[in-house]
Amino acid sequence: MSYKFKRLYFLIIFGSGIALAIFFILKALEEKIVFFYSPSEILVKEIDHTRLIRIGGLVLDESISYEKDGLVVSFTVTDNKNNVQVNYKGILPDLFREGQGVVAEGKIDTDNKIFYAEKVLAKHDENYMPPEVKKIISD
Repeated sequence: MSYKFKRLYFLIIFGSGIALAIFFILKALEEKIVFFYSPSEILVKEIDHTRLIRIGGLVLDESISYEKDGLVVSFTVTDNKNNVQVNYKGILPDLFREGQGVVAEGKIDTDNKIFYAEKVLAKHDENYMPPEVKKIISD
């Protein structure tokens, strides 16, 4: 076998290995991607109800209600155009309150009306708001 064919086989095997590595990396990242939506986008887009998504906006004033055990909370997230009700079971962050920015991660019901959060994130200081939430609210 000549040197040219050995080099060609090496390049084919090397290229195939790189392509396979990239495929596995992208496949692993696909499972970790969580899409971000505003309340307005949730109401108009077709969303896979089995995947985790994030919803962001402001906690609507006078929308927080707790059940008797104190661990189940319901509140409304708004982008100043549309609202989505969020149900969450767990302990809320200390900075969670009405009128503040919030991002919730979870799944939306099949009617796109109630969002069942698994995580709730609140802003951590007076000057911070996630860029996505800030853009949605200012539009």
